[in-house]
Amino acid sequence: MFEIPVEWRISDAEVDYPSALSFMEDRVAAIRAGQAPEMVWLLQHPPLYTAGTSANPRDLLDPGRFPVYEAGRGGQYTYHGPGQRVAYVMLDLKKRGADVRRFVHSLEEWLIRTLAHFGVKGERREGRVGIWVDRGGGREDKIAAIGIRIRHWVSFHGIALNVDPDLAHFAGIVPCGISEHGVTSLWDLGHTPSMDEVDMALKAEFDAIFGPVGN
Repeated sequence: MFEIPVEWRISDAEVDYPSALSFMEDRVAAIRAGQAPEMVWLLQHPPLYTAGTSANPRDLLDPGRFPVYEAGRGGQYTYHGPGQRVAYVMLDLKKRGADVRRFVHSLEEWLIRTLAHFGVKGERREGRVGIWVDRGGGREDKIAAIGIRIRHWVSFHGIALNVDPDLAHFAGIVPCGISEHGVTSLWDLGHTPSMDEVDMALKAEFDAIFGPVGN
């Protein structure tokens, strides 16, 4: 149990990417200074592509399709857009063992447990970031992405879970640099939860993994 609960914030309107980055920068600094509590921020972005620090320009297949932003997080190219639940996780990792690998593993576990609420088996894959779904016949599709940054042991950026995005929008990039596998979503798999239901599952499982979440 942590003395100050993690703040839980949900934005109903789409949030533009530069505004989200600016907010995270300010909040991370405030958390480090002890001036603000940790935060989990759930939101949706308008259609856009982000480039992580390992992004290969050749993986941006259609640069004019949507705005492209330098994210500053780890990873490669990622799509964000309506129907995808983005969770920005701003936590003081010193309170959690100052272990980046453990933190990433916990984010993966958070997604796996959340997907289980809707009857979907999410899985890790060695050498591949994110959470994957076995579609049978050797086909594996990615259902959730993970990209983080750590500054002075405070995390930001986070995860993106495909609830019901337009999967055709992923065609403008090679998602996370992996061309031999596809992408999927909860709705694409035949499970049709509302975003509110996904949020409730995320909150319940975050609480179980990282500690209590305040309102």
